[in-house]
Amino acid sequence: MKNLQKIFKNSPIEVTSEAAMVALGRGMAAEMEAGQVFGLVGDLGAGKTHLVQGILEGLGAGNPAASPTFSLVHEHDDGALPVAHFDFYRMKSPQEAIGIGWDEYLASGRILLVEWADRFEGALMPADTRWLVLRHTGENTRTVTLVE
Repeated sequence: MKNLQKIFKNSPIEVTSEAAMVALGRGMAAEMEAGQVFGLVGDLGAGKTHLVQGILEGLGAGNPAASPTFSLVHEHDDGALPVAHFDFYRMKSPQEAIGIGWDEYLASGRILLVEWADRFEGALMPADTRWLVLRHTGENTRTVTLVE
């Protein structure tokens, strides 16, 4: 996993703005590898989509991140590594993810960024998932913790 551990050595990381969350994602992108799966966990407004936005920017993707709440998945193939950005928030069962090609995405070598991944942790997320836990710690502050 290259040096994500170095970024998170003093975990949790405190983030004080949306711009700082995006910057953290940009820094993380340089340490990501094809085929990795990241589960993003946090309450509404915790910054999951802003973190994904930074990761996509760091990988050079031309399309900005938007929460795929209604479309369930967005593909980003124009950066250094291909990414699939999922949102499990509205899914009622693991079968919905399987129905849109979850198993194929897992086998594709793409980086998978999954918001609300904890909804189906045992049913869908592989054992080697890296978990990014985002928490509100104040009106404008969040913490981000990497759990492997």
